[in-house]
Amino acid sequence: MLKTFDLVLIGVMTATAAITYTIKHRAELKLEEVHRLEAEIKLEKDTIDLLKADWALQSQPNRLERLVKAYNDELQLQPTESTALVHAKELPMLKSEVPVPDVTEAKAGAKGATGASATAASAKGATVAAKGQPVPKAAPRGEVEDEADEIETGSVE
Repeated sequence: MLKTFDLVLIGVMTATAAITYTIKHRAELKLEEVHRLEAEIKLEKDTIDLLKADWALQSQPNRLERLVKAYNDELQLQPTESTALVHAKELPMLKSEVPVPDVTEAKAGAKGATGASATAASAKGATVAAKGQPVPKAAPRGEVEDEADEIETGSVE
C-alpha cells in the first residue's frame, strides 16, 4: 500500500509542476507582449513629436511668405478682405433645420391666384414657411451686435 501512495504523490507532484510551468510560460509570454506594446507606444510618441516639429518648420510664416512670393504668378493669391469674414451667427440655417413648406397649401394658392397675384403669392410663399413662420435669413454685416465682433470658437449654434 505504501508503494501505491508514493506513486499517487509522485503523480500529483508531476501534475503541479506541469501546471506551474504552463502558468510561468504564459506569464512570460504576456510580459513579452507588454514590452512589445510599450515599444510600439514609445515609437508612436516619438513619431508624433517628430511630426509636430516638422509641422512647426513647414508652417513658419517667413517660409510661407517666401513660397507665396516664389509661386505668386501661378497661384495668384490675394489677401482676405475683412468684409469676406463672417461670424457663425451670420451663416444661414442648415438644410436639415429649414422648415418644410406644406405642399397642399402651395398647390391651392397657385390654383386660386392668377397673373400678378400668383407671383405675389409665390413671393410670399418663398419668405414664409409652413405654419406661418418666416424663414430666418442671415443678418447683414452692419446690423450685427457688438458682441458678435468678439472671437467665437466651438460649434455652430
